[in-house]
Formats: sequence, structure tokens, C-alpha cells
Amino acid sequence: MNAPTHLMNAPTGLDTDLLRSFVLIAEGRSFTHAATVVGRTQSAVSMQMRRLEELLGKPLFRKAGRRTELTEHGQFLLARARGVVGMTDEIVAAFRAPRLTGTVRIGAPDDYATRYLPDIMARFAATHPDVEMLVVCEPSENLAGQLEAGDIDLSLISVGCAPPRAEVVWQGPLLWVGSRDHPDLHKRDPLPLALGHGACTWRRSAERALDEAGRRYRVAYLSNSQAGQHSAVLAGLAISVNTPCTLPPGLRILGPAEGLPPLPGFSIALAVAPTARQPLADALARHIAASFRAEAAAEGLVAPAA
Repeated sequence: MNAPTHLMNAPTGLDTDLLRSFVLIAEGRSFTHAATVVGRTQSAVSMQMRRLEELLGKPLFRKAGRRTELTEHGQFLLARARGVVGMTDEIVAAFRAPRLTGTVRIGAPDDYATRYLPDIMARFAATHPDVEMLVVCEPSENLAGQLEAGDIDLSLISVGCAPPRAEVVWQGPLLWVGSRDHPDLHKRDPLPLALGHGACTWRRSAERALDEAGRRYRVAYLSNSQAGQHSAVLAGLAISVNTPCTLPPGLRILGPAEGLPPLPGFSIALAVAPTARQPLADALARHIAASFRAEAAAEGLVAPAA
């Protein structure tokens, strides 16, 4: 939803304690649950929420039998409050924690590394200047094996390849992409594709969507890197798939207007190795999860629950 006018014009300087109680109520669907977690009485938490509603000028909760549900404005606030509370906790933890030193090894497929890691690493380095971060860029299934073997400490990884203990940090759609300078490529039969290796989650999603739509295709260009796939697309030799991030110049999003079937939703997880170098890996993992929640809040997306 677009930002409600009342929320956009709301007073600044919201108390983080109010937002924390709000998130706990929203996730537990109970004022009693929130009061227990924050160590307050239920009446005190109720007073906090009345104060928050007064500040924002809109009701945030409604009753549904014995359960407490969010209004539309409450849902809008929850997507952003999670990021604010998470980032606040990270800041406090960074200043209170003992000074960390050493090396932490983080893995990511190259497209995730390019899109997410620069800002994450810069902010982490600012609060942990004595920690060295080593980045390993590999396909998700390779990273899963390296996590299990203890060759890396933590990794961003596609959910289809992630171990059960992984935490989902991003959710969104996959999109077809093609070249702006070759607008008729999607009309070819069979459809030429630039995709990753056979175990790639994105490749399986693309092939499944085309199979279900009865559309003939061939994998014309194979690359384990997104840059390699984009090169084939920019050359007008194939189309590919991408997350809804900023595309390189010369690429465009394709969809139903071009006769292409919808692609399924997609998730990125954060996994920590069983033999990770604690507390370095734990500190970086908390930082990464908080960064994703903050970005989702800034973009108006609903972040996965922490």
C-alpha cells in the first residue's frame, strides 16, 4: 500500500519502546504475550499502544474474537517497525559487546554479493573495525556444501539450497528480463534462455513455468554467474530471469505482454555453519538480518518475521 497520509505526516521521534511493544503484539496477536516479553503489565502495554495510536492518528489494532488483529495502518507500520527495532538492537549490541577481532568467512552467489554485500560490509566494518571479512562467491548449492564442511562461517543462499536451520531474510518475485535493443527475442520458438547450471533454483523455476505453460525453450547459454547470463541477454541472444533490483543498462523486464508465464516467488536465506567462528559469525549474522529488515522497511516491503 502507499504510505497513508496520516502516517507520512506523523510526528517524528517515535519511541523505540513503543515500536518494540507494537511488534511483539502484532507477531503474537496478544497484548498479554507482549507484556510478558517486555516485563510490563498488560495495562501498561495497552497504554503504550494508545499513546502510539495518538501519535500516528490512526487505529493500529482491531478485535477479531479473542484475537488482536492489525488494521491496514497497523500492517503498514509493522513492515517498517521490524526494521527500526532490529537496527536499534544491532546498534546497542555493537556498542555494548566486547571489541571483536579476527576473520569471518561469508559466502554469497555473485548476484547477491553485488546487490547486498557492499552496504552490509561497510556498515559492519564501521562498528567492528578489527574484523576481517573474506567473501566467497559460488552458486548456492556449492555454498551449502562449504557451510556443512565448515569452509565458510555463514552465507546468503537461495532457499531451495539452504539448510533447515537457515533464516529467510528476503522474499520477492522472480522476473523475466530481456534486451531493450532486441525487443522481439521473446517471440522465438523455441525460446532461447541464458540460465545457470542444472541445480540452480532460478533455472528450475524458469523451466517449470515454461513447461506448465506449454512453451518450448532451450538453454542456449549457460553461466554460473549473473554477469555471464546478462552478457548473453544484452547481446540479444537469449532472455533470462532476475530479482526486482536495479537492472544493468540495456535490460528490461518482460512479462504477460510478451506472452511469458509468471514466475514463482523467491526467497534468500542466511545460514550459519555448525562450526562457525563465534562470536564473529553471530555478530555478522545479526547485522545482515537487521540490514535486510531495514531495507525492506525502507522499500515498503513486508520483511520476513525475525
